[in-house]
Amino acid sequence: MKITLTELESSELEEAPAVTEEISSEAEVTAPTRTYGPKIKLSVEVDEETFESAIDDAFKKIAKEIRVPGFRQGKVPRAVLESRIGNGYARAQALEDAIPNYYADAVRTESIDVIAAPELKINGGEESGPVSFEATVEIRPVIEIEGYDKLEVTIPNPTPTDDEIQEQIDMQRGQSAELVDVDRPAATGDQVSIDISGTVDGEALPGLTAQDYLYEVGSEGIAKEVDVELQDAKPGSELSFSAAHPVQENVSIDFEITVHAVKEKVLPELTDEWVDENTESETVEELREQIKTRTQMMKSFQSNSALRENTAQALAELVTQTIPDSMVNGEMSDQIQQLAMRLQGQGMSIESWLQMTGQDPESFTVELREAAERSAKVDLALRAIVLKEAIEASEEDLNEELERMATQFEVTVEELRHQITDRGDGLGPVKAELVKRKALEKLVAEVKLIDEDGIAVDREDLELQLPDMDKDEADEEQKLDADNESEEDAE
Repeated sequence: MKITLTELESSELEEAPAVTEEISSEAEVTAPTRTYGPKIKLSVEVDEETFESAIDDAFKKIAKEIRVPGFRQGKVPRAVLESRIGNGYARAQALEDAIPNYYADAVRTESIDVIAAPELKINGGEESGPVSFEATVEIRPVIEIEGYDKLEVTIPNPTPTDDEIQEQIDMQRGQSAELVDVDRPAATGDQVSIDISGTVDGEALPGLTAQDYLYEVGSEGIAKEVDVELQDAKPGSELSFSAAHPVQENVSIDFEITVHAVKEKVLPELTDEWVDENTESETVEELREQIKTRTQMMKSFQSNSALRENTAQALAELVTQTIPDSMVNGEMSDQIQQLAMRLQGQGMSIESWLQMTGQDPESFTVELREAAERSAKVDLALRAIVLKEAIEASEEDLNEELERMATQFEVTVEELRHQITDRGDGLGPVKAELVKRKALEKLVAEVKLIDEDGIAVDREDLELQLPDMDKDEADEEQKLDADNESEEDAE
């Protein structure tokens, strides 16, 4: 098979026509022009001997579709078929079946980074002789970016404040709190004893009619309007108001509430005795240290997660080039497929998920496209860093990745390698993902970190400090971490 590559200049490409749709005598809407990536022309010539095997396969395929007296279906010899239907039908079938495979072989051989389906044109071989065809195909653009070595990324501060630690302690104290009647207006955090009635068009709603119901002001456990009305309410207050239905559009709920009592939470005194009796710690100091360690670990997880996400976001903002629609559409397709698979595991469809979350399809599509364009920008930016920094994936890196993928897909490494090299896109995309991952890790390790207040974040504070545990617990923790990392990489 002979392959020739030709880069196409912009003057050789057809411009996508602008489409207009008349919506009134005075207004027109112009459809946006499609954005393309670079295109190349792939010229392929296949000799007669190679194509002959494709013709033979076509005759075998035809033999399964027709009946010839004296022969079992699928067992008709080629010579008999040729005498009955000639060679032209089989040759046309062979061209239809084989050219996509020849094209895929050429793409793998030349390591072409295709981002859209090709435009195929047969130039020779339809009647006889060698087969030749051209494939005009859109490829991933190569860009350059500046400023990635000076990125500043904002993340949540991983160090817990004294107020955050005290809040966690007070939550535990709240479990032992006493409710004391007070003669003052209700405030956030107070419990109020109320009679409540919620109706729609005069009909009581299930679950919204109760007497002497204890409700925490500010919890938003019913509707925001309920909490607003209960603020500053006193014993004996009678409240009448309407609120939007939390699920049904254009439906209002009419509320009638009578306040019987306002109760304040009185927390127990924080002493060593109380800590010893009500927590796993023995002293206040020990409780405070345990909560600090646990909160530090939780915030470190959050900060590390935000670090990768926000670094990618900052990197995308450095890309000023227009992204080809083929890349954006491909990213959208991948994200929809991943979402559908996750929802399927929960027994839901995308349509039912949109209804449950209150999203309309149009706004969901807009958000999805913005996320897809951002992902495409990150992809191009990371590839640019790979080229500029000469980042490579070693054979050891590749073997480790193939082993991980083989475990994920429950096949042997040999079977996976065969599938990728002989029937897939080759090892090029796997290597590309490896070096992109290395580029992101390098970037994450080098960006300047600040918190929401603009204060520099010490990277040592991002290190997870696991609590003391025995050897068996530590081994189990490491195993869980390894499993989680594998699952995240798979996603």
